Formats: sequence, C-alpha cells, structure tokens
Amino acid sequence: MSTPRSVFRAELDLPSVPRSASAARHVVTQLLAAWAADGYRDDAALLVSELVTNVVRHVPAGTPMTVEVRLTRTALHVAVVDDSTVPAATRPGTAQGGHGLWLVAAVADDWGSEEHVRGKRVWFELRRAA
Repeated sequence: MSTPRSVFRAELDLPSVPRSASAARHVVTQLLAAWAADGYRDDAALLVSELVTNVVRHVPAGTPMTVEVRLTRTALHVAVVDDSTVPAATRPGTAQGGHGLWLVAAVADDWGSEEHVRGKRVWFELRRAA
C-alpha cells in the first residue's frame, strides 16, 4: 500500500451452493496475496468460509450472495450480503453445526450483522497488530 489512505476493495457475487465457500476462500486469499496482506490470510479464509457456509445453510439454494472485501492500512473488513432478513446470531451449537458465528466471534477483532437493502450484511474485521 503506497500511502496511509490506500484502500483496496473487491466484491464477488456467488450463488448459495456448497462450493461457494471454497470459491470465497480462494478469492479472498488471492486478493490478500495481491494486496501484500498475507498476514490476514489464514483467519480471513476461515471466517469468510464460515459466513458463506451460513448463507448456504440458511437461505434457499441458488440465492445470490455478495462477498465484500476491503483492506485499509489498519484492518481487513469482510462482509457477506444475502437476501434473508433474519438477523445472524450466535445460537447453541449441536453435533450437526451451529458453531460458525461463535468461531467468528472468537477469531475476529469485531463482527456483526446489520440490515441491508437486499436483506442483511454479516461482517467481520481483522485488525493489524500494533
């Protein structure tokens, strides 16, 4: 990044199908490599996979989603936007799943869910170590 004001952005539209989680992981890791931000790679790949998997599990198959990626000098912000108006929330996990947002909460420096014109946006932020 050339100046303190540098911001890199990308968006990726994906269908709500199981292979979208691996596609999102791949694209995010490739973006981070291109942006010389490999330090975020492992956590970002894990967390974007969890957010995309939640969409796949909880919205109708094939419903579009958008992965938004923004890198600033101090943080990586990743969001997944989908058409569902049901807010994302941590719930008790079971043997079949339900641990994804707990994992996001444990690994990310911050995360949340907010209303969006299309439905909702679930996001996480990873900050650079000081």
